[in-house]
Amino acid sequence: MTTFPLRTLFGTLLALYCMHAGYSLSPEERDAARSVMERTVPVLKAGPGKLKLEAVKQENGCDVFETESSGGVLTVRGSSGTALCRGFYDFLKTNGLGMVAWDNKDIRWPARISDTPRRRVASPFRHHYYFNAVTYGYTMPYWTWERWEREIDWMALHGIDMPLALAATEGIAVRVWKRLGLTQKEIDEFYTGPAHLPWQRMGNLVNHDGILNDNWHRDQIAMQHNILHRMKSLGMKPVCPAFSGFVPQGIRRLYPEAKLHRLGWGGWPQKNAAHFLSPEDPLFLHIGSLYMEEWQKEFGKNTYYLADSFNEMELPVNTEDPKTRDQMLSALGEQVYRSISSVNPDAVWVMQGWMFGYQRHIWNADSLKALLSKVPDDQMLLLDLAADYNKTFWHNGMNWDVFKGFFNKPWVYSVIPNMGGKCAMTGVIDFYANGHLEALESASKGKLAGMGMAPEGIENNDVLYELVTDAAWRDRRENVEQWLEKYCRARYGACPDSLKTAWNLFRSTAYSNLKDHPRFNWQLKPGSRSSSVDTSEDFLRGLALFVNTEGLEHSPLFRQDAVEMAVHYLGIRMHEAIQAALEALDEQNPEHAVKCMAHFREYALQADALLESHPTWRLSRWISFARAHGKTGEKKDAYEENARRLATIWGPPVNDYAARLWSGLIRDYYLPRWEHFFQNRLKDKAPDMEAWEEAWVHSHGVSPARRPGDIIRACRQYVREAKPLPPSLKGGGSGSAIGNWTPAEVSTEWKWVAWPVSPDDLKNLRGVRFTYTSGRHALEIEQVELVGDGRMIDGRRHAGLAGKPSRENCYQLSLPEGVHANNGLLIRAKVRTVGGNDSRGKIELLKKND
Repeated sequence: MTTFPLRTLFGTLLALYCMHAGYSLSPEERDAARSVMERTVPVLKAGPGKLKLEAVKQENGCDVFETESSGGVLTVRGSSGTALCRGFYDFLKTNGLGMVAWDNKDIRWPARISDTPRRRVASPFRHHYYFNAVTYGYTMPYWTWERWEREIDWMALHGIDMPLALAATEGIAVRVWKRLGLTQKEIDEFYTGPAHLPWQRMGNLVNHDGILNDNWHRDQIAMQHNILHRMKSLGMKPVCPAFSGFVPQGIRRLYPEAKLHRLGWGGWPQKNAAHFLSPEDPLFLHIGSLYMEEWQKEFGKNTYYLADSFNEMELPVNTEDPKTRDQMLSALGEQVYRSISSVNPDAVWVMQGWMFGYQRHIWNADSLKALLSKVPDDQMLLLDLAADYNKTFWHNGMNWDVFKGFFNKPWVYSVIPNMGGKCAMTGVIDFYANGHLEALESASKGKLAGMGMAPEGIENNDVLYELVTDAAWRDRRENVEQWLEKYCRARYGACPDSLKTAWNLFRSTAYSNLKDHPRFNWQLKPGSRSSSVDTSEDFLRGLALFVNTEGLEHSPLFRQDAVEMAVHYLGIRMHEAIQAALEALDEQNPEHAVKCMAHFREYALQADALLESHPTWRLSRWISFARAHGKTGEKKDAYEENARRLATIWGPPVNDYAARLWSGLIRDYYLPRWEHFFQNRLKDKAPDMEAWEEAWVHSHGVSPARRPGDIIRACRQYVREAKPLPPSLKGGGSGSAIGNWTPAEVSTEWKWVAWPVSPDDLKNLRGVRFTYTSGRHALEIEQVELVGDGRMIDGRRHAGLAGKPSRENCYQLSLPEGVHANNGLLIRAKVRTVGGNDSRGKIELLKKND
């Protein structure tokens, strides 16, 4: 007779009961959830009897939580560790007891909680997804475990159960490359500095800004162990990396017959172009399987694996030949899936779907169907990454309709509330509250399985993240005005009338439309006049109302938000000062230009001083994270330089993409960069901005900071004193001017000159005009091109003249339907002056509604 230990028998019976009851909350999950709650509200640790955690079964495969309090004891029930945490956080917010933000919180836990009735919430989604592949560059490349622990707590409290977990991607891949026989030099040339790794992983670029060493790989592998253990202890389902097809160039030495395609992205030089291994080559499956083997040796089996092969990339085949295109895509889908499933048959391939809306000239119903055709339906999960862009920016139809419910593959509804970690306020707040209902109610929803968000950068626009994570736990329409009032009561402890008015103004201005790249003109390369932030009087009024709301000064989150609002206010005044200074230069009024720049400097230093008290918007913090990973002084400097580059010039190209409102960055980068430009322009010299920017990237540390003692008082004072420029300093208005030419930029020899353009201008752009303003010589124009993401969108060639008189100085452009430029847009022209270079003028955009 076979006997079993009592402990084994009990475990078996418990497992059978859990399967029958429909819940699977383990003691580990319960303990992990309690730890999150105790870190959030430390007094609970001293009185554990005040908090009871219990299990409840799922509903239709989706997580559920319940809360109720009685006799001073809070009971939280959940179907997973994450559901427990979400229930606890919901109790906090619903009862106005506090809110948890990134690296800041305001908790007002009473000595004895009041009795509350039972509240039950069932999510309509099985998955709650979080992160973008590039969040690992724009926010997290240099995080420590301490910061990661706080982030996982934040995830759990916000109900996120499917986070992207990409740390140590390279540490595992290096083992594969060495097994294949690649040299260290060949491996080094394949990678980038840590902050640029997301784009290396997606094949956008290689060999840029740094070498990864063994210390880096060891640290990242150790970090990933901690990350995965904590996530799984809370019942989360992390999405880990798989092989996407990109290989070092040295593969050609080892396998001369390998079918490699060299791909390009965003205007980068060929030396930075990645090599893509054809899915029709047997080597694809071999390398992909090796990667999975090495991953599982180190971290064990996982369920969900991310592989993205064509993020913002052209396909390595003739896309005008649908048959050839679809054959390649079908083979790719099959080989990526096989490379994962051959090692882990239970694995699910996860793919980001940014390109489905961004590159409709490639991705249509036929091409996506081909990609998915040889992958079993339930072994794939598609992330419909940017529903907010489809609806409120591109206006090109929802992907679930265009792609027919994603051809029976499970998918996740997602939004992208941020590009590049930019700090400016933007987004359609009403859409973030209720947009998911359109998917839930759609006849084309197919196997809609989850909801999530994929911000490129976090630690900004907190209100949107609270709104989206709340929305993921309901299937009914939310009254946004009422939600905002509850948000303020939870976040600050009260919602005075002035705050209600301020939020209504935000809702009708900055939070009424989506700007994909909200940047002030002073965050762009000097000389640029593009700006894509809200600068309206109603927005300014809302900012001032917020800052001057009294009675909330005790709240750390109100102090944080007041700083952000005041900085936005000062940023608009900085924008006005730069615009007026450029116009003064156009009018050859250097005295006015100098006065405008003095105003710009004053506002910039005030904004920077306020930001020194912000918990996250500080360059010194960003640099400290980076330097913490270096084991030597040389490596600390290299990591700092890599972090500086990403936050500013990025490459170049992709200049000024991140556009942070950070202390240290304003006083040490944006302000002196513009002053350097103006000092040269006043002398009619062409400033070498590239050299200045590179020198800044290779510098170290930040200059001494100035920080006000009473931050709220300083916010109110600076906003009150930041008046509009006096009428005497305001020029005639630059209209649609995006830049200018001066003797410093042009000569009697033909040359190409370029001016940055805001991607938002693509919507209504119909052409460009060269307007002469002063000087003894005219400007000849031979050719004009509109360039986006490193490729020419359209161009016109004819002889034009800007002078007295002008002739043929307008260039009409014809833009393809649905054209986008996420990584940079510019007008460039081949020009020369006639008889000398004493010539000045403006480059103006022609709009469809002009």
